[in-house]
Formats: sequence, C-alpha cells, structure tokens
Amino acid sequence: MSSSEMLGTNPTQPSLSYTDLLHSWPQFEAKILNLLAKLDLADKKLECDHVALRVNSVASADALRQAFCQLGHIISDNQINGRCILIIELHTPLTLGEFSIPCVELPYPSDKRYPQEGWEHIELVIPSQAEDCQTLSEDLKLLCPKLAPLLAGEALPESSEPIHIKMSSPKGEKERLANPTIAFKYQEVCVKVHPHGIKAVIASEQVATI
Repeated sequence: MSSSEMLGTNPTQPSLSYTDLLHSWPQFEAKILNLLAKLDLADKKLECDHVALRVNSVASADALRQAFCQLGHIISDNQINGRCILIIELHTPLTLGEFSIPCVELPYPSDKRYPQEGWEHIELVIPSQAEDCQTLSEDLKLLCPKLAPLLAGEALPESSEPIHIKMSSPKGEKERLANPTIAFKYQEVCVKVHPHGIKAVIASEQVATI
C-alpha cells in the first residue's frame, strides 16, 4: 500500500489550494511575527526577499504553480538537492507585518513528507558578505547580540519551547554565489537568514550560463 493510500489521499488531486493559503495567511503571519520578536529581528529593517511553501504532492504543486502564475511570473526554475524549485515574482507583493514580500518559493515534493502543507518560512537578508555559516553567525550576532546564547546552543529564557537552529549552504546547479543560511524553527514556522537576496542568487545562475 502506498503512503498516499495509507493517508487516505488521492495523489492526482491537489490537497492544497491557493484559497487554503489565503485562509491560513493570518495565522502564519502571527506565528512568524512572534518568532521574529523572540529573535529580536522584528525591528531591524531587514529585507524579506521571499516566503516559502511546503507541499506533499505534484498535483498540489502544479495547481499552485498555475494559481501563482496568474498573480506573477516565474523568475527561476532550478534544481536544488534533486528537486525542482520555482521562484515566482508577484505583481503585488505580500504583506507580513512591516515586510513587503515580492517572491514566493514553490518547491516540488521530494521523498520527504511534511506533517503540514502550506506556508512554512520566510527568508531575510542581513548585512553580510559571509561565504560560510560560521562567518554568517558572527555577523548575525553583531546585528542581534541577543542571539549569541542561542547560536551557542543555549535556550532563550523567555521561550516556552526550544527554538531549533539549522545551518546549511543550499545551492542550485547553476548558482555561483555562496549563500549560507541559518534557519530558526519554532512552532511549525521558520525564519531563515542569509547574506544575499533571491534575485542576486538568480542573477548568479544567469552569469553561469553565459
């Protein structure tokens, strides 16, 4: 029996729609703003270059691709860690608190199943030229000294639940620009920080093809 049969879902029918995303945005926004406050990142006037989705079926990804392409256009179609990831620039940016978010990241599913589909994280650009996560961590501590204990593996005293940290350097097949990333996950949402915005990363792809 397949995993979709075990879960009682039809892999040929979308399990997530654009309407679902609209309905869930206020809850996602509240959770992200709460996490930003805990991280002391809410008032740093940072750029939020994109928001990312998580889907478990190709049918959902295809349906969302069609919906978002009516609201914007695809500026990147790249392979990262063996799967297709689309970046869609919206005609009208999304608003999250004080942030204006111009792009949506839509990854096609891999073998991994997410416990919850929908909005998953935002990504912020911090002032840094770091090419590795250690340097990025040091720059982040300069921006937000409050994060030093958390980046050293200690818990923030005001958090009722632990904030999980993951450091990585995801890279597409055509990218030349190093873009180390630090992710902070809390209560089913995530905030990621990196030194370069998504459009700069895409521009590095285009240079690589010349």
